Amino acid sequence: MSKIVRFHATGGPEVLTLDDIEIREPGQGEIRVRTRALGVNRADAMLRNNRLVELPSGIGWEASGEVDAIGPDVEGFTVGDAVSMIPCFTPIDYPIHGELAIAPATAVAKHPDTLSWEQAAALWGQYLTAYGALIETADLKAGDTVLIPAASSSVGLAAIQIARSVGARPVALTRSSAKRRRLLDEGAEAVVVTGEEDVVTRVNELTDGHGARVVLDPVGGPALAGLLGAAAPGGTVIVYGALSSEATTVPVMGLIGKSLTIRGYKVFELTTDVERREAAVDWVLDGLARKTLRPVIDTVFPLEDIVGAHRHLESGSQVGKIVVTVPR
Repeated sequence: MSKIVRFHATGGPEVLTLDDIEIREPGQGEIRVRTRALGVNRADAMLRNNRLVELPSGIGWEASGEVDAIGPDVEGFTVGDAVSMIPCFTPIDYPIHGELAIAPATAVAKHPDTLSWEQAAALWGQYLTAYGALIETADLKAGDTVLIPAASSSVGLAAIQIARSVGARPVALTRSSAKRRRLLDEGAEAVVVTGEEDVVTRVNELTDGHGARVVLDPVGGPALAGLLGAAAPGGTVIVYGALSSEATTVPVMGLIGKSLTIRGYKVFELTTDVERREAAVDWVLDGLARKTLRPVIDTVFPLEDIVGAHRHLESGSQVGKIVVTVPR
């Protein structure tokens, strides 16, 4: 029997429970992992609130731990290997937040032994999202300015590090000045406080009127119009989330006048493509080895306080990844 995070009704963090479930043996092409840490994502909250999901449901896209059992036709792993999960599946099929987790072998990667379990659980979702958007899609280069709304999120911080690693200029956007100093310490070249400053004016000051060639937005909503105004002619605006519950409006004449590209992006388009995933994983591992990439942990919760971890996620006060540790 294993304690597994589930919910029997949709809603807020309080619907999460720890259920004792018997975990099956891994099937063909699968690996069973005894988890040591779990990465908490916005996608977890979205699933928890999804009224269309079949109940009860498991949850979770990211975890780290040790290989516990290996299914048929799986090569390259041995029991005891330290591994972490790449989000290329859904928790409907493979709920991995719990003491034991079954995952497809294609979603399991060995990570450097220089990382703690907590760092390994905070690795693939954020870096592969930022890499796929900035490097693969936008072809971010040295000298480019990239705007990063919600910059204190785990993806936002990964984007700052990735931009720095290629010589680009990361400009962090945040709603209040409380996180300004921390974002500068984490590598942002400048911070725009959207609740106090006009984004277009400030970005024009920072870029000598040129604007940002790349925008990486997880929010959408009314603020997107301002981001388009701050983009450079011919720039690329990548939208990878919808944190705003308000309608997203696009100033069409501004879009046409600047010849902008707006591109929707989801990490699954990278992680479910074998060649792209392997190239991305190698790129991230190289960045870790060169120490240009470093997972940032905000708060660590014990498994028994999974509800508290989700409450902290919804508070929006975090800087970096929220992680849950699993007792041995």
